[in-house]
Order: sequence, then C-alpha cells, then structure tokens
Amino acid sequence: MGCFTFVKLMMVLFNLLIFLSGLAVLAMGIWASVDTSFFLQFLGLFSNQILRFVNVTYFCLAIGAVLVALGLVGFCGAQKESKCLLLTFFSIVLIIFIAEVAAGVVALAYSSFAEGILRVWVTPELQEDYGSDPVVTQIWNTTMTELRCCGFSSYIDLVGSKFEEQNGGSLPPSCCWASVAPCSPAEAERRPVEGCFQQIVKIVKEQTDVIGGITAGIGALEIAAMTVSMYLYCHLNNASS
Repeated sequence: MGCFTFVKLMMVLFNLLIFLSGLAVLAMGIWASVDTSFFLQFLGLFSNQILRFVNVTYFCLAIGAVLVALGLVGFCGAQKESKCLLLTFFSIVLIIFIAEVAAGVVALAYSSFAEGILRVWVTPELQEDYGSDPVVTQIWNTTMTELRCCGFSSYIDLVGSKFEEQNGGSLPPSCCWASVAPCSPAEAERRPVEGCFQQIVKIVKEQTDVIGGITAGIGALEIAAMTVSMYLYCHLNNASS
C-alpha cells in the first residue's frame, strides 16, 4: 500500500467518524426537543442562564448539521479524489480552528469578568426560582450538597429569596455545614461556607491538565486533518498537471 493510498484511507475513516458523530449530535438535538428537563439537569446550575441565550435544541441541530456536512465533504473528497471538495474541507476546518483560537484568547482576556457576569445571571434565579421551580431546586440542592457550598458567591445570595420566605427565614442546611435544618442567616454568617462559584473554579483548576490535554488533542486533530487534506490536494494537483 502506497503512502497516498494509506493517507486516503485514513482520511475516509476519519471523516466517516465525523459524519457518525454529527448524526449522534443531531439525535441529541431531537432528544432535547422532546425532553428538555434532562438537559437542564445535564447542564447543571447554570442551565437556565445558558438556555436564555442558547436554545439547546437548535444548538445541537446546528452543530450536528455542520459535522454531518463536514464529514460528507471530507469523505467524498477523499473517496472520489475531488480537489474541490478537499479544498473545501481544508477551508472549513481552518475557519473552525481560527474561531476556536480566537474564542480561547477572548476567554483568557475576559476571565476576570466571568464571576461578575455570571453573578448577574445566577443571583436572580436563586432569588426567584430556587425553592419554587422543582428542576432548579434539585440542581442547586445537588450542587450545594456535593460541593459543600452555599449560593453563588455566599449565603447572601439566598437571603430574601423565595426559599427563605417559604421556610420561615431558614436557609439550606448546606449553608451552615449542617445536615439538618434550620439554618438561619445568623448561623450561616458564623459558619462561613464558600460559594459554589469558588468551588467550581477550584475543580476547574485541579483539572487544568485534563482540560488542556483535551483542547490540545482537538487542535492536533484539526491540524492533522488540514495537513492530510492538503497533502491529498497537492498530490492530485501534481498528478493532473
């Protein structure tokens, strides 16, 4: 088996995998349209805020459609040895790669504003929906219990909330390092518990190597895909000239 044949086979298999992944994401988008509550729980404590700006169904359908189209273009380009399709595949992957790099730069540049932005989104949910919306309440209860945290920044986020009104001025037990109620604001002040945002930041920092590895792996795959498609394109271009 020659080098060109081997690279062509790898290109076909790689894009077949992309195509199947796209179908899986499309199926997930259809599932999201049928059972939204599952995705609320899957997305975690920022679920409502995410859904205000991104419709999970449309997002999954759009990403799935892009992956399916990308897989088909790359598969057909390699299988049929089409220079036009190979160049199209290279261009699409390059655009995606540049967009990811730009998003990473923006995220690093504005990371210091993340807590303030998220607080504006999350605090109203804690005040209005926690204790009244079953899904939101379950998400926050699970998060605060497992991470041993209270509110977004601290117990202050829950003072004056509907949960406090419905429970006679008591806060969730997690806010007092206790497993039983009642937990009054005064008791929560004497037993300071970190907010859930700080706990999430700690977890993210602990998993920095894993996140970095995944990001680097995705970038390496994209660079490899561009290299392979350009190799096939140049080989076909030289063969035809």
